[in-house]
Amino acid sequence: MSQPAVVELSGISTAFGGSFIHRNLNLRVEAGQIVGLLGGSGSGKTTLLREMLGLLRPTAGSVSLFGFNLNGSDALAQRAVRRRLGMLFQHGALFSALSVFDNIAFPLRELRCLDEDWIRRLVHLKLAMVELEPSHGRLMPSELSGGMVKRVALARALALEPELLLLDEPTSGLDPDRSQNFVELVGALQQALGLTVIMVTHDLNTLAGLASHVAVLADQQIIAFGPKDEVMTVDHPFVTGFFGADRRKLL
Repeated sequence: MSQPAVVELSGISTAFGGSFIHRNLNLRVEAGQIVGLLGGSGSGKTTLLREMLGLLRPTAGSVSLFGFNLNGSDALAQRAVRRRLGMLFQHGALFSALSVFDNIAFPLRELRCLDEDWIRRLVHLKLAMVELEPSHGRLMPSELSGGMVKRVALARALALEPELLLLDEPTSGLDPDRSQNFVELVGALQQALGLTVIMVTHDLNTLAGLASHVAVLADQQIIAFGPKDEVMTVDHPFVTGFFGADRRKLL
């Protein structure tokens, strides 16, 4: 019997104030894929991530994670499946009043089943995974560089050892060198941990460095999905405009 998709969006329609941004949208992401989600401004890319997180319910259609319908009524089952995913928000979304240590510890403490010694060990492990030292745990978010904010936010996203990682513009605000370093870090962690990754990005270098597959959101639907070398040849104005003369970067 085949395994269920990690993420399956079926017939998704999303409307705000009577205006649809998604209409009968479908997407199926299998285990181990690294999917770059592309689309123009206002196309609803981040909205799709919010629907995968269960933070937003679509107007119509279903969102399934690991074969479980998030729109179901079983609250305990929904909480269990959400623990299997981690989210890196565009600007990190660290709690400004909490230290780096306490930001990473936050989801671990929410479990209410770990003592503080185990939490300390796990936080230090997550810091090491993103190439930071235990001493960084004492810093406050306001003391961090943009690159360090991303790393701390990634450590927090990995705190519960998720199988699915959602990234919203993971390299936004980083200079080219820090962006490349972060892409390499995420790629290494994906391979080491066997993660499935879905990332929203508008950056071609990030897409080239990470994505195995590309999904294109345009005209309120996923108009193309597949390996990136196939999708970049699709005859659609957005695809042509996004890749343009730089298509060779993805080969």
